[in-house]
Amino acid sequence: MPEGPVILVYTCNWCSYTSADLAGVNRLTYPENVRIIRFMCSGRVEPDFILRALENGADGVVVSGCRLGECHYLKGNYHAKDRIERVRELLHLLGVEPERVRGLWLSAAEGRKFSETMNEFYSELSRMGESPLKRGEDPIRNMPQEVVN
Repeated sequence: MPEGPVILVYTCNWCSYTSADLAGVNRLTYPENVRIIRFMCSGRVEPDFILRALENGADGVVVSGCRLGECHYLKGNYHAKDRIERVRELLHLLGVEPERVRGLWLSAAEGRKFSETMNEFYSELSRMGESPLKRGEDPIRNMPQEVVN
């Protein structure tokens, strides 16, 4: 496996996966540690999928879908956006940087934006270092006592 942070990207079938494909077709570069999993809709990405990705080796997770207001399933990307915010709040409570999880809303024609975002996120994760969840640290230990009880 290549050195550096691992980024797992959950993409929707319609827009964001196509933008990643367009980045490749146009020979736009992004880190080789980016792993893409295609879903029919970003709204199908459960919070548990994001947390398990971080526990199982990802240093950062991107949930990417159609531009807000342009979802092929009407409101799937809004559901994804809400779930991302809930996961980020939970990560904060666990003492893990919430910036390790982000949403990305693209049209199928935005291959350049996909590439640029992956490069920027990779740099940001490189500065943060390895995910504490990946290192096997117990996040409950860092959680405020009022949350644990």
